[in-house]
Amino acid sequence: MNSQHLNDFCSRWLNAWTGNRPEKLIQFYSDDTYYRDPARADGIRGKKPLFEYFSKLLSKNPDWVWTAKEIIPTAKGFVLKWAATIPTASGSVTVEGLDILELSDDQITRNEVYFDRSTLLSA
Repeated sequence: MNSQHLNDFCSRWLNAWTGNRPEKLIQFYSDDTYYRDPARADGIRGKKPLFEYFSKLLSKNPDWVWTAKEIIPTAKGFVLKWAATIPTASGSVTVEGLDILELSDDQITRNEVYFDRSTLLSA
């Protein structure tokens, strides 16, 4: 994939993380997708269980905003360095992290999310 295509894909995908729209977000993922984040270290396999997880996660965080900092192409997709501004009871926190994404036919087949949750958990 060329860098413009990755930038466009990433922009649409990150936009789908905001606004409590799990039905929009899940469209980026393949039926046999694998997803893992710090809260789900064992990961989630398959679109249906991932939709259920996203529905709960996005309903608790409808106003967070994700920003791409750097997109690094890989053989199977890309690595995304990002920042997220997450509203909290006392204001908001900004966390930084990265995602490792693998794509097939413009759908995410693997999404591993890495970041330090300590700032978020203490807020």
